[in-house]
Amino acid sequence: MVNPSRLRAAALITTAALLSAVLAGCGGSSSGDEDLTAQKLDWKDCPAPSEAEGGGSAPSPLPHGGEWQCATMKAPLDWSKPKGDTIGIALIRARTSGPASKRIGSLVFNFGGPGGSGVTTLPAFGSDYTTLRTRYDLVSFDPRGVGRSAPVECVSNAQLDVFFQQDATPDDKAERADLLRRTKKFNAACERNSKKVLPHVRTTDAARDMDLMRQVLGDAKLHYFGISYGTELGGVYAHLFPKHVGRAVFDAVVDPTQTPEQGALGQAKGFQLALDNFAKDCTSKETECPVGDTPQDVKDRIAKLLDDLEKKPIPGIFPRRLTQTAATNGIAQSLYSKDFWEYLTEGLEQAYDGDGKILMLLSDSLNGRSENGEYSNLLAANTAISCSDAKPRYTTGDVERNLAEFRAASALFGPYMAWGMLSCTDWAVPGAAYHPDVSAPGSAPILVVGNTGDPATPYEGARRMVEALGKGVGVELTYKGQGHGSYDSKNKCVQSAVDGYLLDGKLPKSGSVCS
Repeated sequence: MVNPSRLRAAALITTAALLSAVLAGCGGSSSGDEDLTAQKLDWKDCPAPSEAEGGGSAPSPLPHGGEWQCATMKAPLDWSKPKGDTIGIALIRARTSGPASKRIGSLVFNFGGPGGSGVTTLPAFGSDYTTLRTRYDLVSFDPRGVGRSAPVECVSNAQLDVFFQQDATPDDKAERADLLRRTKKFNAACERNSKKVLPHVRTTDAARDMDLMRQVLGDAKLHYFGISYGTELGGVYAHLFPKHVGRAVFDAVVDPTQTPEQGALGQAKGFQLALDNFAKDCTSKETECPVGDTPQDVKDRIAKLLDDLEKKPIPGIFPRRLTQTAATNGIAQSLYSKDFWEYLTEGLEQAYDGDGKILMLLSDSLNGRSENGEYSNLLAANTAISCSDAKPRYTTGDVERNLAEFRAASALFGPYMAWGMLSCTDWAVPGAAYHPDVSAPGSAPILVVGNTGDPATPYEGARRMVEALGKGVGVELTYKGQGHGSYDSKNKCVQSAVDGYLLDGKLPKSGSVCS
């Protein structure tokens, strides 16, 4: 099973068009004496997303008129050799809808992962940022290693179908050995197919790309909206370039003080909290909850379903069957938003009757699999970035010593999170640090928004981010809600506070609460 906290999925890039983009993006040219800060971007109509970006159609026209535009920015492959080979960083933008006299600059988004394509995600959520577009050009990008930006390649779509069906919570010595074998095989494929780019996809590299982007876009300061892992990227940027920070918002905040083990344990607790809240919500309504009579009954029935699926998978999406692993993935995906809870209810109902289609569709969504069987490169990029960033390399002994604590945090999610810590075993590139440095003395204020019901980035991370940024930098806003993130919940209090800062420079009082 994929670790649901990482939203991981992957693909081998196979189409001729994308292969040519990859070859152009992985050190095929040299900047020589070229000043990359002076480059001019050639903005054009956006093509359909590549397979690595998730596939699909070209972005639709913008709300209230206008078209999405795409361009490629040159950046050094190796930032320690800025005059050496370059890669292409794929960008997308929507020009401001307001008058030029009111324009502040560009607002750069990173939606998380790590490994998510900003070029596909920004148009998908474009209508949510209509107000911000009145004074900003909305801009996002595929970070290096992701989508069209020198994407990391590992294994094929067919191999990923098998990978995501396999048991990720070993019960005995033989199953543990098999898990390690599969992990090592996947990681070796990443090294074999992406050797040139793997050493250069750390978060610090992406932060330097963002500062180059700021200059190329013509902004004196970086105005930034980071979500989930995007908050970690934003914190690293603020640490490296505190004087270049403009108006910035961090939403769904990664705890920058934790090791991968601590983060995995926190996320086990976070997903369990979200499951508890789902069970309470379902059984508190006037209409009967179809998946249990009490909150505990809901959770007991889910546990029994997963136990049964370990012994005997049920039909999913032909020819694949719904395994325990896929079902757990599907449940995790449905907890990212309260809007998905109805799908979880329906999916569980059907699974209890022997039909695993809905839970498998949710699992596919988490893993980046499209209806045609192609995967984005989310797993490949996520693994490459995470393992390059994080120094620890955990062993089966480490997992076994801590398994009881993970199970206590969540009987359902704990074991998956614990065994998922082995994903960087035998990774080809050494990890950089135990946790990111986000201290940013001298930075402009950063609005940090934490959601008390967030499963993937538990609420406590927001306070720790504020403390780590340093005195006078982090401004904390709490949202008492459900799901991953706050702004896109449509909560008017949160949106008013964020819009007030980004548009007018008005910060809420630190410690303010929205509900």
